[in-house]
Amino acid sequence: MANPEVITPQFTKIVENIAGAEGPVFDRNGTFYMVAPERTDESNNAAGDVVKVNLDNAMLTVMCSPRDGCDGGIPAGCQCDHDNNILIADMRLGILRMDSEGKYSQLFKKDSTDRIMQGCNDCAFDYEGNLWVTAPAGNIAPAPYARSFEEPFGSVYCLTKDQTLIRIDGDLRFPNGIAVQHAADGRPSKLIVAETPTKLLWQYDIEGPAKVGKRTVWGKLPGDHEGGPDGMDFDEQGNLLVANWGGGHLEVFSSNGGDPKARIQCPFSKPSNVHFQPGSNTVYVTEHQFHGLWRFDWKCKGMKQYCETK
Repeated sequence: MANPEVITPQFTKIVENIAGAEGPVFDRNGTFYMVAPERTDESNNAAGDVVKVNLDNAMLTVMCSPRDGCDGGIPAGCQCDHDNNILIADMRLGILRMDSEGKYSQLFKKDSTDRIMQGCNDCAFDYEGNLWVTAPAGNIAPAPYARSFEEPFGSVYCLTKDQTLIRIDGDLRFPNGIAVQHAADGRPSKLIVAETPTKLLWQYDIEGPAKVGKRTVWGKLPGDHEGGPDGMDFDEQGNLLVANWGGGHLEVFSSNGGDPKARIQCPFSKPSNVHFQPGSNTVYVTEHQFHGLWRFDWKCKGMKQYCETK
C-alpha cells in the first residue's frame, strides 16, 4: 500500500489513571461520560464504573458501578439516545441503560431466540434508533467470565428501536469497535465492525433493522503489533477514524475503506476509543498506556450522532 500521510496534531491530556479508560460519550446536554472497566473490588472481582468527567477541571464523579447480584460489571462502550439515557455495552452484564442520575438497568438476559446473551464491548446507534452492538465475551453473568483473542466465539447484535434484541452474526475473533455508515438521505447503509486480533474491519450492508447482508472485508489496519482496531467514529466528510490499539495511531479511512489514507500519531501507544464532541471538530480519545482521556482538533466536524438528530 502507498505510504499514508502522518498527521501530528496537538493533543491535550485531560485526566489519567481511569482504569481501562474507554467509552467516551456526550449526552444531549453536553455532559461527558466515560467508563473505568478495569476497576476491581477488594477481592479483585470486576467492579467497573461509569464516570462523569468535568472537562474544564478534570473532576470525576462516579455515576454508577453496575452489578447483577454478586457480579460486578465491566462497562465498555457508550451511546446516548433521544431520551438522554446512556446505553452501555458491558462485558459481564450485556446491555445497560443509565439515566442522568446514574440509575441503571440491565436490559436483557437472553436474545430473541432465547439464547443467553454474550458480554458486550461497544455500540453504535443508526439514525433510525437501532443500536448495533459487538459482543466478544462469553455468556453474561452469572456464567464465568470468558474472553479470547484466539477463539472465534464473538457475536454482533442489533437492539431494534422496538426493543427486540437480535443476534445478527457470530464466529468472530473479539469483535470490538462498531460504526454505522449512512447514505446521503440519512438511511443506514453499512455496518462496520472491528475484529481486533486480525486487524480487519468488516462490513455488512444494512437491509433493515437487524437485517444485514453477508460479511465482507472493508479495510485493514497496518502493523504487526499486538492489538488492532478498537473504537471508531465517522467525521462529516465520511472518513472513519479508528483507534489502533497497540499501534500508537488513529487510522483514517476514506468512506470506501481499503487501506488508511492517513495516520494520526498519538502521544500514547494504546488508543482505545474516539468520540467527536457534538457539533465540533474536537475529538476525545481514551487510551490504555496512561489510562487517560485526551483531546485534539480534527480538520472537520464529526458526523452527527443519533442523539443530535432529534
